[in-house]
Amino acid sequence: MTSFPGTFAEDVIDQPARTQIETFIDEHRTALNGCLDGMTEEQARRSLVPSRTTLLGLVKHAAFVEKIWFDEAITCRPRSEIGIPATPDESFILDDDDTIASIQRAHREACEASRRATASLGLDDVLRGNRRGPLPLRWVYLHVLRELAQHCGHAEILREQLLAE
Repeated sequence: MTSFPGTFAEDVIDQPARTQIETFIDEHRTALNGCLDGMTEEQARRSLVPSRTTLLGLVKHAAFVEKIWFDEAITCRPRSEIGIPATPDESFILDDDDTIASIQRAHREACEASRRATASLGLDDVLRGNRRGPLPLRWVYLHVLRELAQHCGHAEILREQLLAE
């Protein structure tokens, strides 16, 4: 399985809320990145649903999510400057040079950049660069956790289908 910071939810039961939230987010980051482990390039790209959702596309989208919430929302830089697609749907589009290794690496790097970007912020600090308007970091963390959890579920189902073939 692909490695991220090694603390687990069970390790932070008596820790402050921020530590708990960040640990849950990191567990989901690890799980989503790890959905590609042991898959072939063809399996990772295979479409099993009518949407653009593939295992590789899910992890690529997760890197986009990191950049939306922990770059755009914090720095107020436009998506074009950050180098990400204008819409979430476009973030699932795979380029010819996207590979399991390159997408996993890009995702890990985006997650590390997110950790650095939030390190000096408090849960009640307001992020002003999101299209919804000003939002506290606490809300952003919970939103990202929800999105990662949903995508982990999608990935589990796709992976199960691919491995059953």
